[in-house]
Amino acid sequence: MSVWQLVAVGLVLLLGLVGVPAPGVPGQAIVWAAVLWWALTDMTPTAWGVLIGATALMLLNQALKPLLPPRRPGESGAPRRTLMIGGVAGIVGFFVVPVVGGALGYVGAVFGAERLRLGSRGAAWASVRSVMRATGYAVLVELFCCLLVAGAWLGAVLWG
Repeated sequence: MSVWQLVAVGLVLLLGLVGVPAPGVPGQAIVWAAVLWWALTDMTPTAWGVLIGATALMLLNQALKPLLPPRRPGESGAPRRTLMIGGVAGIVGFFVVPVVGGALGYVGAVFGAERLRLGSRGAAWASVRSVMRATGYAVLVELFCCLLVAGAWLGAVLWG
């Protein structure tokens, strides 16, 4: 696989990751499709292993989705911009502080955006709790699964 194809797969993965917190965007499917594209083009045992692992993880996420509270961003009271900032910070946080940085980045960014919007610490924490109840758990689980897949792909490309 050429460097330009790897860059294109990486950009599609990034598009899928950014699409996870956005309502109506099938971020998880985009991430899986990018890994499928890479595996079908690369045709190595490592690529197929990453694809099999990604498929299993995504199917597990879909099976657990009904157990999580449904996404109702309108009930949280926070604007969409706050949720998008949280999603982007979760993606960055995952790579800055592996694994736990995703959750820390999401919650921290939502708190920061709400603190700026509302003005007080207490109101911002109340908003963070409301956001987490309304959208956060489902978004974090889906984002975490997609980040694990993206991290496995990146690891396979760099060290495989």
